[in-house]
Amino acid sequence: MGLTISAAVERWPVAGQFIISRGAKTHVDVLVAAASDGTHVGLGEATAIYYHGESAESCLTQIAALIDALAPMDAADARAAVQTLLPPGAARNALDCALWDLEAKAVGKPLWQVAGLGEAPKPLQTAFTISLGDPAVMEANAAMAAARGFGLLKLKLTGEGDRDRVAAVRKGAPAARLIVDANESWGALDIEAEAVALAALGVEMIEQPVPVGQDALLDGVHAAVPILADESCQSRADLELCARYYDGINIKLDKAGGLTEALAMAREAEALGMKLMVGCMLSTSLGIAPAFLVAQAAHWVDLDGPVLLAKDREDGFRFDHGMILPG
Repeated sequence: MGLTISAAVERWPVAGQFIISRGAKTHVDVLVAAASDGTHVGLGEATAIYYHGESAESCLTQIAALIDALAPMDAADARAAVQTLLPPGAARNALDCALWDLEAKAVGKPLWQVAGLGEAPKPLQTAFTISLGDPAVMEANAAMAAARGFGLLKLKLTGEGDRDRVAAVRKGAPAARLIVDANESWGALDIEAEAVALAALGVEMIEQPVPVGQDALLDGVHAAVPILADESCQSRADLELCARYYDGINIKLDKAGGLTEALAMAREAEALGMKLMVGCMLSTSLGIAPAFLVAQAAHWVDLDGPVLLAKDREDGFRFDHGMILPG
């Protein structure tokens, strides 16, 4: 019977601007892969990892190069094959998730059962991202997010004036839980001192404070709150190094290369005693649907990609008072 594989790039506008230390985005181009067995169609979405030099178009080319090779296979064999035919990244994520979706539809079971979860996924509290900006702007944005019911806020930081930004957000959302993403910008700072200052403002986790490749700067650091690896942990190959310097990892399917690798990463990280966060790039609900399964075991969930868009897919997740619920 075989498979028919296709892929396309879609552009989705951002609500306002999404700003981090690396720049601002007004839209996101996502890669949508489709896998059909002639009766059922599985779909997967991914967002290119721009700091790896990926683009939606380059990922599309990667998938196109495999169409003929995968055509004679069934969904399970094709999914196993792409783990070696494609490197970790957005192209493999889109195709891997499309094949998982096809497998589930073909056997008439929900994806969580096919993926081996013990129970149906439950609603989760998700972080809402406060983009990088002047303290007053971040304070106002935090107040608006809190008014919408988001009780967990993730702050984008830059290594300069971060304490003022966090203090402003705390003022704007006094009851919210706070986590921060330093985006590799604290390499020249006293990380212990920064952690103490932010912990006093209620920050409960710091993500990727040091640049990739300079993880040893965390050697001997005893931070007041857990420090998690994001850019330093792309796939299982990075877990051994991250376990030396970090308290946990942020799993993103676009980095890992799909649901297959993300589930394996979660199992191995937990076995190492590491805390888990599950995050996402800017994406629609199709992109975060598989991540929602992995996030069931996470300490922190950051799956607000669809909320940051001007609109989402019609059959997407619902976001109600900071909780993410299946549509």
